[in-house]
Amino acid sequence: MIDSVLIANRGEIACRVIATAKAQGLRTIAVYSDADANARHVRLADEAHRLGPAPAAESYLKADLILEIAKKTGAQSIHPGYGFLSENADFSEACDKAGIVFVGPGADAIRAMGLKDKAKALMDDAGVPVVPGYHGSNQDAAFLHEEARRIGYPVLIKAVSGGGGKGMRLVERDEDFLAGLESAQREGQSAFGDPNVLIERFVKNPRHVEIQVFADSHGNAVHLYERDCSLQRRHQKVIEEAPAPGMTESVRAAMGDAAVKAALAVGYRGAGTVEFIVDGSDGLKEDGFFFMEMNTRLQVEHPVTEAITGQDLVSWQFAIANGLELPMAQADIPLQGHAVEARLYAEDPENEFLPSTGKLWGLELAVEEGVRIDTGVEQGDQVSPFYDPMIAKVIVHEATRAEAMAKIARVLKKAIVAGPKTNAAFLSALASHEDFLSEDFDTSFIDQRLESLIARDEGEEEKAMVAGLVHLTNDVQMAVTDKKAERSNEYWSAWDYMDGFQLGGKREHEQQVVVDGEVMTATIGFDDNGVQVNGQRPDLENVSLVRADGGVYAITGGRQTFIALPEYDHDDEGGAGHIGAPMHGKVIAIFVEEGQQVAKGERLFIVEAMKMEHSVVAPLDGTVSAIGAAVGDQVEEGFAVVDMEAAEA
Repeated sequence: MIDSVLIANRGEIACRVIATAKAQGLRTIAVYSDADANARHVRLADEAHRLGPAPAAESYLKADLILEIAKKTGAQSIHPGYGFLSENADFSEACDKAGIVFVGPGADAIRAMGLKDKAKALMDDAGVPVVPGYHGSNQDAAFLHEEARRIGYPVLIKAVSGGGGKGMRLVERDEDFLAGLESAQREGQSAFGDPNVLIERFVKNPRHVEIQVFADSHGNAVHLYERDCSLQRRHQKVIEEAPAPGMTESVRAAMGDAAVKAALAVGYRGAGTVEFIVDGSDGLKEDGFFFMEMNTRLQVEHPVTEAITGQDLVSWQFAIANGLELPMAQADIPLQGHAVEARLYAEDPENEFLPSTGKLWGLELAVEEGVRIDTGVEQGDQVSPFYDPMIAKVIVHEATRAEAMAKIARVLKKAIVAGPKTNAAFLSALASHEDFLSEDFDTSFIDQRLESLIARDEGEEEKAMVAGLVHLTNDVQMAVTDKKAERSNEYWSAWDYMDGFQLGGKREHEQQVVVDGEVMTATIGFDDNGVQVNGQRPDLENVSLVRADGGVYAITGGRQTFIALPEYDHDDEGGAGHIGAPMHGKVIAIFVEEGQQVAKGERLFIVEAMKMEHSVVAPLDGTVSAIGAAVGDQVEEGFAVVDMEAAEA
């Protein structure tokens, strides 16, 4: 039996695997990059070993080095988590040759499902329904263009080695096809080292429903029901739930049977997920779902399946890796209640969801019955620009869907995250949206309602500013600890305030304050009932305060506002005329040169961060006066990649 495991991953999934491994008495071995030297998974493991510099290609993707560490430490098994090397057939094969158990499927199964075009052909032969399209090897652009016309628009272009929405483009008009093809190929090459694509018909009103499967080395395979992952943005899952809304027993049986057929067709072993695109235009039907792909690993959203079945899926993985039969037969797997998972990311929904990095000055999420938090970070940790910016997965399990959605919306709205901006308020708005609650949704749900989902209540920002300003200008009665703001019952007495004190009458004066970088003027006053700002009293029941260098974060409704006094303000390093990088990343394309005239909206350059491309366009008509970076350069957020001079009026 396996007595030790090296976790070839990082973040919340590494912490998740370590938890089950330790519960089973296994010795746990972590690996880390320089950016993760003090990370939570390193602190949790029994021992940890350095891989190399921060970029994944120089650390977590170095299969030979990971195997070397496994041999040196006597690790009997390697758990790859998800991402990185989890679906790398060569790595699985190398583990087998080294006599180390790979906690996952064999290399043949990974290869069979690793290329979408070949996988679809294999599934077609196995009797699993597939979406009509072109899955061949001819990658000539003109030929693919003709195939798109034959299939009929709208079509999806997909990187054949892709996953997680990388290398995927929706094309709705013939004139946009070649640009979409070029972008998908470039992203496929960047993310997976493979520019080849397939084309398939875009299913209208699509829902994304996937089936969790498990198979052992004795020829047994089962499914653990479905997960609905239709709430997506840029083909990235945002909220997942189980069971799928509107699912019937007959459709569940049909999809489960197809998923098990898919696993058996490739001689699968371990945990896997068979993903289906479902025609949601007229309810879920037995003939209305089509195979998309099979992920030959544990999924990010596996906790919702654990919640409704009461099973530990990582424990199942270790059992199968030990050569045991499946822990349960199909008929014995329970399905209880409803579970939902939201991916809490360090990103800014109000700024095109760009990644947000930096120190976590505060992190507090609800710990209560029915709520599970999977995370790879703690307060004081850094959110790195080098990896996926997930802060935590928030999972709720309740008796009904309505109860689960209400609880997760409340938990997210009360989330305290200070430092990097997050999507907590956006997620809360999603989980409480009336159309979603009434089961009227498909994969376009977020795009169609994005403006309302990210809209901010101006009253919340004012509340945040009031509480933050009073704290900064009069903190005698407040101490912000390393956990959160702690308040006394008596605060902000006029006797404590350091202004021009005088007896009698109402006192007030104007105070400049910097709110999220914008300088404002507020009126601070005292009367017999205490302090006011702009006529409002500080509301510490609904605003949480976390002190940081240079100011204070005021958090309300899942959003943070950074409040500073003018002496903490910093000049914008970019300045007028400088077009800066929207985040820390790699410059992968520059479309202009010095002296070139450009029009407002014209593409200037592309920065790639966390495997996503972000195009930057000209904010005005003008002339390029300087180029500050070259293709391939790593640049910091705000770095002036292009300088422009405005056109004369």
